[in-house]
Formats: sequence, C-alpha cells, structure tokens
Amino acid sequence: MGNKSDSSISRREFARRAAFASAAASLVPAELLNSQTAPAPLPAQQHPNSPKLSPESQAEVESRIQAIFAQYGKRLSDAQKTDIRRLATEAQPPLDRLRAFATDNGDGPGLYLKPLIERERKPTPMPATPRAASTPKGS
Repeated sequence: MGNKSDSSISRREFARRAAFASAAASLVPAELLNSQTAPAPLPAQQHPNSPKLSPESQAEVESRIQAIFAQYGKRLSDAQKTDIRRLATEAQPPLDRLRAFATDNGDGPGLYLKPLIERERKPTPMPATPRAASTPKGS
C-alpha cells in the first residue's frame, strides 16, 4: 500500500476504527455524554400570539432550532436567531395537521398535475344524431 497517499485509509483500517469508536461509545455512560456534548437549549421566548404546541411538537421545534443553530449559529445575529425561533414555532401546527392526515398505500395523490400552459384543443366532432322525420311513416 505504498502507492496510496497518506490521507486515505484502507477499508480494513476504517472498520477497525469504527469498531473501536462504537465500543468506546457503548462504554461511556449516557448521562455523561448528554451533559457534556449537548449544548444547553436556549430558553424559549414565547410571543403572545405564538401557537400552543403539544410537548412532542415543542420538542421537535427545539430540535429543529438547535440543528439550525449548530450549523449556522456563528453567522447569525440575535435578531436572526429570534426570527428563526419564531418561524420554526409558527411552522409546526401546519406540519402537525399534515402528519395527522390518514393515508394508506393505495391512496392516490390529492392533486393531479395540471399544465400551466393551456394548449389549443382541436374541436371534437359532434356525434351524428338521427333526425326526426317530418312526415309520419304510415301515411
């Protein structure tokens, strides 16, 4: 393996490192991991017109906010962070309603694709209808 660059590792070495990492993670107590690595959630500033959320929905909102802050937190100002918190909270009730809608595997789509441009349609020929005779047949 002298031809390969030093930055790449073999599959065997990767598997060995992954096994060590998973073994080490299973030996560390979960409380210790949660208390040290997880950032403390920011206190939620509830606006007077914010929607009332269930505990599960509130936890999902906080999870979404923390994921955004973890990725972009250094670039965001305090006003932007407040705005993200407000937007995530306002977006949760429509998500809950959408998830509550019961569907089965055999259900079709609710909306069908319609073209934005209406094309000219050829006029459909009218089927020929028998005309009533003006004179009675028996005369």
